[in-house]
Amino acid sequence: MKKTFVEKIFNEPAGSIVFKRPDIILSHDNTSSIFNTFRKMGGNNVGDPDQLLIVLDHNAPPPTAKIANQYHAIREIVKDQGIKNFHDAGKGICHQIMADYAKPGQVIVGSDSHTCTAGAFNAFAAGIDRTETAGLWSQGETWFRVPESLKVTLKGKLNEGVYAKDISLWIIGMIGSSGADYMSIEYHGDGVKHLSIDQRMTLANLASEMGAKNAVFPNDEVLKEFTGEGYEGVWADEGATYAKEIEIDLSEIFPLVAAPHHVDNVKAVSEVAGTKLDEALVGTCTNGRLEDLRIVAEILKGKQVPEGFQMVIVPASQKIYRRAMAEGLIEIFMDAGANVLAASCGPCLGTGQGIPADGYKVISTANRNFKGRMGNKESFVYLASPATVAYSALAGEIVDPRGIESNDKFPYQKEQTNSVSIDDDDNRRINGVWNYTDADNLNTDQMFAGNLTYSVLSSEPESIMPHLFKGFDVNFTERVQSGDVILAGSNFGCGSSREHPAVGLAHAGVKAVICKSVNRIFYRSSVNQGLPIILLPEAVDAYKPGDDVYVSLTEGKVSIAEKIFTFAPLPEKIIGIFEARGLVNYIKDNA
Repeated sequence: MKKTFVEKIFNEPAGSIVFKRPDIILSHDNTSSIFNTFRKMGGNNVGDPDQLLIVLDHNAPPPTAKIANQYHAIREIVKDQGIKNFHDAGKGICHQIMADYAKPGQVIVGSDSHTCTAGAFNAFAAGIDRTETAGLWSQGETWFRVPESLKVTLKGKLNEGVYAKDISLWIIGMIGSSGADYMSIEYHGDGVKHLSIDQRMTLANLASEMGAKNAVFPNDEVLKEFTGEGYEGVWADEGATYAKEIEIDLSEIFPLVAAPHHVDNVKAVSEVAGTKLDEALVGTCTNGRLEDLRIVAEILKGKQVPEGFQMVIVPASQKIYRRAMAEGLIEIFMDAGANVLAASCGPCLGTGQGIPADGYKVISTANRNFKGRMGNKESFVYLASPATVAYSALAGEIVDPRGIESNDKFPYQKEQTNSVSIDDDDNRRINGVWNYTDADNLNTDQMFAGNLTYSVLSSEPESIMPHLFKGFDVNFTERVQSGDVILAGSNFGCGSSREHPAVGLAHAGVKAVICKSVNRIFYRSSVNQGLPIILLPEAVDAYKPGDDVYVSLTEGKVSIAEKIFTFAPLPEKIIGIFEARGLVNYIKDNA
């Protein structure tokens, strides 16, 4: 049988459930929360400290005393547990640091949704949640569902002014933010050889915004030059079977943006050219690499951003920062009027400097533009390549990085469906059922704001509840009752890997979420918290406000207004996790 990359990695066909010991287990600022969960599971000493890679990056340096105390606690954990692979605050973003660790053919997991970035190094790399990470600290292995695969064949070469970010946005706009849901993306074709490691990291990073489990590149000559010889790597067989295949001529791609407030709201730069801007951000785990900074410096050199315009540049690691200093890039940025911050994630999720004011329009090299993502729900974020961001910052409005006027039209325009707004007096709970059937792409930032994620008590249910769903339905926390059921649209739980929404919903006693489709990491997180997620699009479409809804997990049955919908009964082990009210109790009870 001809095998895809993941079928070779796990030595089983797509759809199989396998247990595997990862080569690397990544965590960051959430490490203290992971350790607390590890202790609740009955753990004392990490099974294999050498498996762990810990990087303090999301709030570096810490902006509050609480987070500073949390960082101190993590340093103590690292020392007490004998963890050697530790990078303190300011050393870099974890996914950039991973470039020094990831090797072809490895299996890597991390408590962050953008762990998939390491696929640039021919590794299988996927995000998981905190609870599952704690289980790995104890047991050393976890379960994987071998995903179906999407083959993306890149032909030709990019034109001047077009970059890897534009390729990613092209694919996201083409297939949608859930178009590769739970899939493994393989990049093939002669176009791959023209992509540098930095560009490959950008493409692999944005697999998360396609709903994918992972993305991967071959161990070709470009990668061998980076990692050195001696790594055989893994690649798909010629003639392997794929769930989907896409072919893209790189020469046909033009500069793109993802317009507010969703990453698949993709438009040609020419379609939004002239949009006035107040702020620009260059950095993040998507585009804060040296190649990106060189592009920006070449554009900014000898020029000034407009008076009152806020430009923030964040190198992805201290190593990159030092190289940029040695090459004179930092001086160019400062001369142009930009602020250069220490290597961190901060501005991307609104936990550090660079938070936009009300009404600000921001152009950013980041990976998400959900409402409120950068720390202010009254702002508007456009995602673009470093070149587009730099030229637009100088102009104070969105401009084409090619320096031309064009009439490009993105050919895959689609209706945006995540703009549901629930008024304060709109009661969506009827007969114990929360009717969110009209809400697609309900994301984790709406469920639990990113800037709350790393407060000391935020991972405890009692601390989560006052903030649960506040960015979407302000009445949810006050009205939810044990035994309630949620009905929702497509791509439920998209966004980051934070487990707080699942923790809160499980703690509130929500019996089940019935939706059309669900984000992969959110699904795993929900299982780990004892919150059942049931995929039944036909049931969601059949529901009418006021209908009674009955759910039986053991029978694999949902009843709506006496009409029966069935789903495959859940495996005994998964039912056991639900009965134990989550993975923590399950591991503790079965230790």
